[in-house]
Amino acid sequence: MEKNSTQYTTDAAALARLHKIKMFVLDMDGTIYLGDRLFPFTKGFLERVRQKGGDFCFFTNNSSKNREAYLQKLSSMGIHIPPEKMLISNDVILRWLQKHHPGESCYVVGTPALREDFAQAGIPQQKEAEYVVLGFDTTLTYEKLCIACDLVRAGKPIYGVNPDLNCPVEGGFIPDCGSMAALIKASTGVQCEFFGKPSPHTLDYMLSQTGCKPEEMAVVGDRLYTDIAVAAGTAVSSILVMSGETTPEMLSQSEVQPDFVFADLGQLAQCL
Repeated sequence: MEKNSTQYTTDAAALARLHKIKMFVLDMDGTIYLGDRLFPFTKGFLERVRQKGGDFCFFTNNSSKNREAYLQKLSSMGIHIPPEKMLISNDVILRWLQKHHPGESCYVVGTPALREDFAQAGIPQQKEAEYVVLGFDTTLTYEKLCIACDLVRAGKPIYGVNPDLNCPVEGGFIPDCGSMAALIKASTGVQCEFFGKPSPHTLDYMLSQTGCKPEEMAVVGDRLYTDIAVAAGTAVSSILVMSGETTPEMLSQSEVQPDFVFADLGQLAQCL
């Protein structure tokens, strides 16, 4: 598509490139469902990919839950996949921390599910920690914020699991990890390093987990600054669906532009 265009992809040459994609890495919130409501076109898209001999997996930036929770949610919606097809931002940061902070303790501002992932990874958690990790914490308290800010002011590094400002839900949006990071920055003056989409750490993770070459993979999602930006400047294709956060106005004003734009996965399925 042409830059700054709000038209859906119809160009024949672009669609020919689309047909070469073997792996679709699908965002979840705003792409395949909204809140607890599965979009009516999602299952049809997945079946179309299978019919065309392609494959798919899921990746979520949402760090408030763990892999098991997402597998259960998908199963309750009638989508049954093996665990290796459910990729999450929690894994991206955990792999990096195990390499760069081995044996060091961490203070996790996150849900019980995120803290459990850290426990299972063998990372010690305590208030007097060597670094801070900020997740999408739907159990956020003022005490957690104070502890995190005190550690940051003492010179401890802070890492954000995902940079999303809002999480789409039925009826609107709720503040996500990026908004919580903005609060901590306002108090301490320190901006955390983010993982999850659009971090290069995440793109490397996607490629290693799927075993795909960059030109064989497409990232599909509803957010320009995460789903689309993760593939920017690479041979990985980016597909924006307008079923979630992005509006036509946001798309026309964005420096980050997708390779393809579709109304939703249903329209994308029609072009495969």
